[in-house]
Amino acid sequence: MKDTPLSNCERDFILKAIEEKKRLDGRQTYDYRKIKITFGTDYGCCFVDLGQTRVMAQVSCELVVPKESRPNEGIMFFNLELSPMASPAFEQGRQSELSVKLNRQLERCLRNSKCIDTESLCVVSGEKVWQIRVDVRTLNNDGNLMDAASVAAIGALCHFRRPDVSIQGEEVTVYSPEERDPIPLSIYHMPISVSFAFFQQGTFLLVDPSEREERVMDGLLMIAMNKHREICSIQSSGGIMLLKEQVMRCSKIASVKVSEITELINKALLNDKTARKAGGRCGFAESMPQERITALKTDQTEVEMSDVSETASGIVRTAKSPPQTVPSPLVPVPGVGQVGEGLRNTWGLEEEEEEEDDGGESSGGDSVEEVTKMHVEQHQQDKSRAVDVVEILDSDEEEEEVVILYPETTTKPKTTGSSSGQKGAGTSRKQKKK
Repeated sequence: MKDTPLSNCERDFILKAIEEKKRLDGRQTYDYRKIKITFGTDYGCCFVDLGQTRVMAQVSCELVVPKESRPNEGIMFFNLELSPMASPAFEQGRQSELSVKLNRQLERCLRNSKCIDTESLCVVSGEKVWQIRVDVRTLNNDGNLMDAASVAAIGALCHFRRPDVSIQGEEVTVYSPEERDPIPLSIYHMPISVSFAFFQQGTFLLVDPSEREERVMDGLLMIAMNKHREICSIQSSGGIMLLKEQVMRCSKIASVKVSEITELINKALLNDKTARKAGGRCGFAESMPQERITALKTDQTEVEMSDVSETASGIVRTAKSPPQTVPSPLVPVPGVGQVGEGLRNTWGLEEEEEEEDDGGESSGGDSVEEVTKMHVEQHQQDKSRAVDVVEILDSDEEEEEVVILYPETTTKPKTTGSSSGQKGAGTSRKQKKK
């Protein structure tokens, strides 16, 4: 999935703001975003927040066979992965041009600069050496991934501790952290990358470009330097021509920024070491804000509990006693019944009484006629409105049932029981036969 491109209005707005020496986030031309460095629970895990850009670096080690050309040196391996979680423009398991460029720049910055003593990683010459692997993963992309990755990688390497080993003859013993304290790596210096974005063919310069500024820039210059003002690597991209004065100006700005970031890394390492030694909160649990981990937890509210018993007694005295019995509701119309404790079952009482009076002598058609007439009469009495009476007649012939409507003014025989129902049915049959 590709990222959404900028519109022409957004592009013109950003370029116009840069010409007026203004930035979208309110920074000045040479200002860095706020950097936050935290470490995980295990050694060698480092989180770096550069504004909204978030990167995690994890260092691991294993014993391997050294290279034939350098049998007395350990192996350094770097891997930077652009996760789809960081940006929709990144694809899983596919090497993009940006990923290859960042991996090469990270190797030049840390491995080619000889910032780590690789000879101290040798266990047995030509047989066993330590391979240090640095995995950098992007968690959120808001621009300037290279600077955040370099800070996270060097911070993780400074925080990492490898297991202690002992050699007895040809036998190599690796001790766990419980048996022996792990050993930190031997680091000579800390190279840190600083990025500069150029606009309008190098006319305007910005430090630490954001994601939107990277989209409209013409070129990018990345300088890796340590606090001793030694340039470890330099790389330019974008196809713009830079003058000597521009490169020297960028190097002077980078020296100031690198000194500040190096001091910040050392301070973060010291705080983590102090917290671990004191047995306090450290690592990932300490690095995350408290309200994010316990999102459903609220502060306790003090409640006055001195006069609770008196207040409860007063409420009980003034409260009204609940009614002992509940009045049963009346059945409004036929067909609505109520079943419950202490109440009479009213479902189908009329039908049961009629069946008892009938004694089982009436036929199926007569019972249907009687029930229908009874419901019609009761409905007229309850609602007190003029409706026609419906009488269903049963025929002996193989024909459909005949429905005769009696107006309200017509005199009808009263249905007092099963015998009257049978007489009415016989009368209707005679009329139909005639």
